[in-house]
Amino acid sequence: MTFSLSLVFLGVVFFASALSGVFGMAGGLILMGFLLAWMPATTAIAVHGIIQMGSNASRAWLSRRYIDWHIVAWIVLGVVVAALLLASLRYTPSENVVLLLIGVMPVLVWLPRRWFRFDVSRPVDAILCGLVAGGLTIAAGVSGPTIDIGFVRTRLDRRTVVASKAAIQVIAHTIKVVFYFQAVLALERGQWGWIVLAIPLSFLGTRSGNAILKRLTDASFRGWTRWLVTLVGGYYAVRGVIGLI
Repeated sequence: MTFSLSLVFLGVVFFASALSGVFGMAGGLILMGFLLAWMPATTAIAVHGIIQMGSNASRAWLSRRYIDWHIVAWIVLGVVVAALLLASLRYTPSENVVLLLIGVMPVLVWLPRRWFRFDVSRPVDAILCGLVAGGLTIAAGVSGPTIDIGFVRTRLDRRTVVASKAAIQVIAHTIKVVFYFQAVLALERGQWGWIVLAIPLSFLGTRSGNAILKRLTDASFRGWTRWLVTLVGGYYAVRGVIGLI
């Protein structure tokens, strides 16, 4: 990346982290789309994982007292199973497929809750949720609202949802980076420099978003989340379709 593009990259990291600090999602979708515009899919997913590890780690730390570790453990088990399955299939991502996947994810937030029987407070449901979300995290770089499907039937408040999701994402992104370790090793020294600068910016963005989260009600939190991820997802879906034409 050029110097000017690298500065834009840092700005996107801060903005995306702030959004994720508020809504627990959307920021990752935006960052993934930006990286795909300038890097091969495998490299973009690897870089996304490194940065999101820092962003989610800061969010998890700031909200650590709200994390439900039992739910986190069961979901992560599902993520590990998904990673092993994709590794056995020798999965390799393509840009257009990744764009389409992250473009259709927001549809899930509009489906009626009665359609879902997942409740991540139950171990079996948590493992299934982790299997789906983990598969998408590795295949498309992000899991979007798929983890939320497992939380819709729980009675957890917004802070516990965001905190638990952050802890899950830290581990899921770590597994993703390991999955694409060859792309990580291929990164140049200059690229590593910008990534290192992006990590503290992701923390500052998350802290800013966390302050906004405290002012939202549960109702407004869910309402804004739906519209935001739908707009972002729609944009990427169009990009993916155009790429296939």
